[in-house]
Amino acid sequence: MTLSPLHDPSWHAFASDNYAGAHPEVLSAVVAANDGHQSAYGHDVYTERLREVIRAHFGERAEVFPVFNGTGANVVALTAATPRSGAVLSVASSHINTSEGAAPEQVSGLKILAAPTADGMLVPEQIINAGRVLGDEQRAQPATVSLTQCTELGTVYSPTHIAALCDTAHDLGMAVHIDGSRLWNAAAALDLPFRAFTTDVGVDVVSLGGTKIGALGAEAVVVLNPDRLAGTGYVRKSTTQLPSKMRFISAQLLALFDGDLGLRNASHANAMTARLRAALEPRISDGSLPGLEFVHPSPTNSIFARLPVDVADRIRTRAHFYDWDRPGGAAHGVVRWMTSWDTEAGDIDRFVDVIVEAFVTR
Repeated sequence: MTLSPLHDPSWHAFASDNYAGAHPEVLSAVVAANDGHQSAYGHDVYTERLREVIRAHFGERAEVFPVFNGTGANVVALTAATPRSGAVLSVASSHINTSEGAAPEQVSGLKILAAPTADGMLVPEQIINAGRVLGDEQRAQPATVSLTQCTELGTVYSPTHIAALCDTAHDLGMAVHIDGSRLWNAAAALDLPFRAFTTDVGVDVVSLGGTKIGALGAEAVVVLNPDRLAGTGYVRKSTTQLPSKMRFISAQLLALFDGDLGLRNASHANAMTARLRAALEPRISDGSLPGLEFVHPSPTNSIFARLPVDVADRIRTRAHFYDWDRPGGAAHGVVRWMTSWDTEAGDIDRFVDVIVEAFVTR
């Protein structure tokens, strides 16, 4: 039986890369892994191959633990890295702090220490400041530093920046975690292999995302320093993230590594954001889009723009996206425009026309 889609396949949004479908090569990999039987719970040939691939990309000591989703990956990683009495330092805008339904706190019993930043990135001084309570039994003990790469604001940590954070954290006895739901986009922006800004600069554990870059639903915890994170496999099971038919998750991640598909997808998504920004910048400069300005650099696949709220609402009637910061009663707010692995140049050009028209008809 041939099923017809329930949605309009031509509809394209700029709200999130989660809106995009799965890449055909990923779907083909799942189909290829489907016939016959394979051992369950990770004792299959696809997961074993994934272990080899992960070691090739992250280092010979790297261990991979496929999981169902990004929140689960973060919960597993942070639980394995943080003792029960511990706290996790992250930026206030981090996904673990704002968008995971308090899962790290509720599942793991840890406390998140949210540090304010303007660009979504921690600096070593904030780790030092958080560490001043170490040894005070009445305060949750900072035990893990969680970074996001690329950040929730689309910015990217350099390897030097991450190395400085890792050195500071390790000097205070803290582990370092990277929420890498868009790690491929960061790698594309930096033009560096994964290990250059993870393993080689001291990161202990990574939540490796696949869903946003073309997977049907595949994420993983990659432990880079097994000495610091013991028992991650047990934590994965106890936090309900051990897939029985793991071969299908592993096959998706293998497809993303094969032929650099994930990197190619990320590079394309980043390029589409660059195309959108380049098309709007001259119009901002010549005054034809009054009130529109970019809030942050856009090295990856997101643009944060401040513009009149009535214009944003007019644009949104024809192209869906999210408000990022819309104070009540304010004339201007900040929106987020995101591109995906399947965004095409024509989608960008039509979106630019919609934006321009919304200003003209204001």
